Amino acid sequence: MEKKKHSLLRNNGFLSLVAAVICILLGLLVGYIALLIINPAGAWQAITAIVKNFLYYPSPKAAILYLGNTLVKAAPLLLCSLSVLFAYKVGLFNIGAAGQYVAGAGACLYCALGLKLPWFVCLLAAVVAAALLGGISGFLKAYCNVNEVISCIMLNWIGLYAVNMLLTNVKEVASPYTLPLGLNNPSAIMPKLGLDKLFSNNQYVTIAIPLSAVVAVFIWVLLQKTKFGYELKATGMNKQAAKYCGMKEKRNIILTMMIAGALAGIGAAFFYLSGMEQWMCTQTSVPAMGFNGIAAAFLGGLNPIGSIFSSYFIQHITNGGAYVDKTLYCAQISDFISAVIIYLCGFVFFFKLCINRFLDKRDERRMRRDQKGGEA
Repeated sequence: MEKKKHSLLRNNGFLSLVAAVICILLGLLVGYIALLIINPAGAWQAITAIVKNFLYYPSPKAAILYLGNTLVKAAPLLLCSLSVLFAYKVGLFNIGAAGQYVAGAGACLYCALGLKLPWFVCLLAAVVAAALLGGISGFLKAYCNVNEVISCIMLNWIGLYAVNMLLTNVKEVASPYTLPLGLNNPSAIMPKLGLDKLFSNNQYVTIAIPLSAVVAVFIWVLLQKTKFGYELKATGMNKQAAKYCGMKEKRNIILTMMIAGALAGIGAAFFYLSGMEQWMCTQTSVPAMGFNGIAAAFLGGLNPIGSIFSSYFIQHITNGGAYVDKTLYCAQISDFISAVIIYLCGFVFFFKLCINRFLDKRDERRMRRDQKGGEA
């Protein structure tokens, strides 16, 4: 029993889970302290409402309906987290997931509203546009040795303003928002296949939700079980060694960023082709979805399967902020708590390191005791 417990504590997946739980609990604790400082009277009710989210509603029908809303937003977040972790596994930091998400959103919405194309063509357009944007960073990294962080940040803003200009052609006359997708091109809405009925006829629930989980499993298989995934990871570990072994390291870097971009683009298509939101053509900041994907990737231990749960949790907390009493607290309090958890996600590996060091010292003390007992 002791040996099994010891092996569990040394398991990398289990350590990632423990570290993620520590981040979540610390984030909630800091958020609760902030609520106490602002107004102690409603602090417990507020933190409870944030954690409950859709369970805030006593009616099971209403709870399931709003669970569907959370899942609709969690699906693109999962794809953005996969975009980040895929590049990270190959030794690249794709901070451009936000810009690639924007490119995917612009391509799918223009194809849907401007060209009146069906949903699968719009999805493909989002994949191509986002992959090309990611490929630019990959090309600059491979052939010009430009740091991908710098090129990605620059392309984020280029992509945002380019998409704003493009979608101005399909926006409402009296508002800065694009035309409603359901009214102008219903064929661009992703199929529901009866899933909406499972969530109290939630009109925004589509096949994007199960497809996002399928993509996560596919990425895990690709990275862990295929020769192509091994070559990509080998290139990330040491591109000179990979080149010596006959691998095309430049091609692998470009392909990695293109695949990472494509994943972010799929996320954008999954969200905007649900019809839940319209794009605002005057926005001056990149959507947070891409940056939150960084947090979801690290909170999930840089594992595609772990990212499924971490993406849902981050979106769960974010949506839960809508149920905080606005007469006592500002609407951004849930964003603050999410931001703290996101910040702590950067310490997942630090917590894992601390746990491993504690286990090493414990094993060393136990070994010394055993040696003294043997000598006696």
